Amino acid sequence: MVKPFASSADLAPKSQTLEVLADGVYALTAEGDPNVGAVEGEDFLVCFEAMATPAAARTWLARLREHTDKPVRYLVLSHYHAVRVLGASAFDAEVIVAHDNTRALVAERGRQDWESEYGRMPRLFQEPASIPGLTWPTATFSDRFTIDLGGGRGDLELRYCGRGHTEGDIVAWLPEQRILFAGDLVEAQAALYTGDAFHREWSAGTLDAVGALGAETLIGGRGAVVSGEDVDAAITQTRDFLRVMIGEVEAVQVRGGTLKEAFEAVHTALAPRYGGWPIFEHCLPFDVSRVWDELSGVERPRIWTAERDRQVWDELQG
Repeated sequence: MVKPFASSADLAPKSQTLEVLADGVYALTAEGDPNVGAVEGEDFLVCFEAMATPAAARTWLARLREHTDKPVRYLVLSHYHAVRVLGASAFDAEVIVAHDNTRALVAERGRQDWESEYGRMPRLFQEPASIPGLTWPTATFSDRFTIDLGGGRGDLELRYCGRGHTEGDIVAWLPEQRILFAGDLVEAQAALYTGDAFHREWSAGTLDAVGALGAETLIGGRGAVVSGEDVDAAITQTRDFLRVMIGEVEAVQVRGGTLKEAFEAVHTALAPRYGGWPIFEHCLPFDVSRVWDELSGVERPRIWTAERDRQVWDELQG
C-alpha cells in the first residue's frame, strides 16, 4: 500500500484550544498542528510564531482579541520554516525578531522551503494567495534579545540555545512566570521534524541549555502545553527520539547498509513508542535522510525542494 505523500491527505480541520497560562500569557494549540502564543506587555503584545498564511494568522488573532486589544509591537519567529513565518503580514508588527542565522536561511532557502512545505502540508496554507511574499526579520540577534514588558510585568528573554531543529532556533522565556515557548526545539507528544537539523548538537548541548532554564510550563512546537514533571518528560522524549535515530542510522552505516535500510531500522525502533504521534510518518523519511547526511559528513542541511521531497518520499515511504 502506497502511503499518501507527507501530510497531503491530512485535510480534516483540527480543533484549536486557547489557553491562558498566566496573566497576559496565551498559547494556542491544535491537535498536533503548529502552536503559537502571545504575551502582553503594558500597552503592547509580543506574538510568538506567525502561522503559514495571513488568513490563518487572522483566525488566531481573532481568538486573541477576545482577551486583549493591545497592538502587536513584536512578532517573534522561532525559525525560518514557512508554516511558522509566512502569515507575518497579518500582525502589523512594528518589529519582527529572529536569530541572525534565520535571516540568512530565509535568504538562502526561504523560497524553496515555502514550495516544499506547501506541498507537504497543504491544509495549513489557508488562502495561500494571501501570502505577500517571504517574511524578512527587521531585528536579529546572535545570543539574547530582551523585551521589557513594562508595567511591572518583567522581561521576555529571547535566547539562542544552540543549533537544533535548524541552525537558527530561538526560545522565548518568561523568567518570573517560568514559562517557556520552546518552538520546535521541544515537542510534547508530537513527532520531530529534523530535516534541517543538527542532531548531535540538538540532543546534547542545545537541549541541555533548554532544560537548564528550569521552565515550569512549556509550549513546544506541536502538541499540548505541559507543566511540572511533564516539562522534563517532553525534553527527555525529544532527546530520546533524536538519539534513537542517530544510533540506528550509525549502525546501518557502519555495516555498509543503505539509506532505505536505515529508514526501516529507525521506523522499527521508534514506531512502538512514537508511531501514533502527529506527523510521525510524514516526518520520518526527511528526518532519516538528514541524519544519514549528517553522519556522512554533510555539515549543513541540503536544501529541500518540492522535487527532492518527492524523491526521498518515494525512495523511503513508497
